Amino acid sequence: MVSSGGRRGNADKAPHDNIFGLYDPLCPPFAACEKCSKVNPNLSRLHSYPFEKLRRLFEGITPPDGLKPIRLSIGEPQHATPAFIRQAVADNLDGLATYPTTQGSDALRGAIAGWLQRRYDLPGLDCASQVLPVNGSREALFAFGQCVIDGTRSDGTQTGAKVLCPNPFYQIYEGAALLAGAEPVFLNNLPDNNFGSDFDSIPDAVWQDVQLVFVCSPGNPTGRVLSLDEWRHLFELSDRHDFVIAADECYSEIYFDDDALPIGALEAAHRLGRSDYRNVVMFSSLSKRSNVPGLRSGFVAGDAKILKDFLRYRTYHGCAMSNTVQAASVAAWNDETHVAENRRMYREKFARVTPMLAPWLQVERPDAGFYLWARTPIPDTEFARRLQAEYNVTVLPGSYLAREVAGINPGAGFVRIALVADTAECVEAAERIVAFCQTL
Repeated sequence: MVSSGGRRGNADKAPHDNIFGLYDPLCPPFAACEKCSKVNPNLSRLHSYPFEKLRRLFEGITPPDGLKPIRLSIGEPQHATPAFIRQAVADNLDGLATYPTTQGSDALRGAIAGWLQRRYDLPGLDCASQVLPVNGSREALFAFGQCVIDGTRSDGTQTGAKVLCPNPFYQIYEGAALLAGAEPVFLNNLPDNNFGSDFDSIPDAVWQDVQLVFVCSPGNPTGRVLSLDEWRHLFELSDRHDFVIAADECYSEIYFDDDALPIGALEAAHRLGRSDYRNVVMFSSLSKRSNVPGLRSGFVAGDAKILKDFLRYRTYHGCAMSNTVQAASVAAWNDETHVAENRRMYREKFARVTPMLAPWLQVERPDAGFYLWARTPIPDTEFARRLQAEYNVTVLPGSYLAREVAGINPGAGFVRIALVADTAECVEAAERIVAFCQTL
């Protein structure tokens, strides 16, 4: 809609009496006319994204000319995309000439189901009803909220629906809740609890309104992995209060101990005798596992009843994965050699960088993932701004990844350091961070 900036035409004609209910030129300027502003009112509740806040924090900074920029603020993998995946894209460009199906090809769903069986020992997974390809986990996590949350009644009033999120958290969880008409409830992940979620701290009066619980394991930003006992307790709560669990597992393949792989939601459900995966859906992606963030390829898997509805939603949503991308994804899910090499590079970086930083920042190697969650000796925003200004190293203030709950922002006093650059750059960044800390 475009505003004329004022009234025009017949002054006796009432505004908004056109049959389409669209903008009427007799209305006052657009910003002053509520009836012309037909947008979701929850859009105004969305927070700025962390990287927009970071841009504002750095306004007016001119880093030293002699130091090249090293960006460790964003979780974008910077290892090279494997050549065989690039070749699979090139070999399947004919796929651009046909419309893809929302459900994806049998070959892709089969490859994903095969990977799930190998990785998590999940026998009997039905790739036709329990696996659905998506255009990256971010898109799917947001869309899933719109599908499973019943946020408004027929008269347009709010239902009181709630969505439980860890705090700190991936901001898509909050946006999905708000735009579905639900209220996000944040559960502080604090060092005193090893950055875990104390689900027992949520009162029954809140649980009865919770329709969706977002879980991130390995966690962003802490790298913490849920234990089997924690999954058991969450499943019991889901049975009691009838909510859906959305398990974000996009960091699952970056771990440090081959004898202690991060447990997944479906794996936990299967081990606990819940082979129908009742009310559980996991989300995964090739972005971190295979270094293809631009491919936008992932999947959801789990409860067949929920995925049936999610497929119907996605058919209208218009988010089918390109056949070319599907072919490349099949190749990626069927190969583990490149994933092992990817892990090796991350292990090397953590082994070198963590001991360098530990004497100066409170930091430990995480359970999994590629982030260091480091406590700072000064406020996190000041630390990030001065580090950028004086040493041209970009890290993300932890307070930008969290909300204040019960008077606490659990991200305050931390920075997230993404070890996504190559080893040499990460080591150089660590040297600069140490030099900066020595000035504090």
